[in-house]
Amino acid sequence: MKKKWSAKEKSQIVLEGIKGRPVVDICASYGVSQSLYYAWRDKFFANVSDVFEVDKKNGKEQRILRENAKLKQSLAETILELKKIEEGW
Repeated sequence: MKKKWSAKEKSQIVLEGIKGRPVVDICASYGVSQSLYYAWRDKFFANVSDVFEVDKKNGKEQRILRENAKLKQSLAETILELKKIEEGW
């Protein structure tokens, strides 16, 4: 049965190699083939710039959440006004 490695585990293994630990030692201690290690490393390097995109996504997500909160508040106020009108306030 093959072990399923999480993204965090893969990153930590790759980082050990980047920090200078011999790949042979890394692969032996984790039970990973060298070809798999190098595939993970190549994917890591290919996607490393995505780390800096998170800030943009979080900013956009925060803006959407603020807009959503304003819309909910507006809807609640409108419903309250309608209830007042129905009850003859």
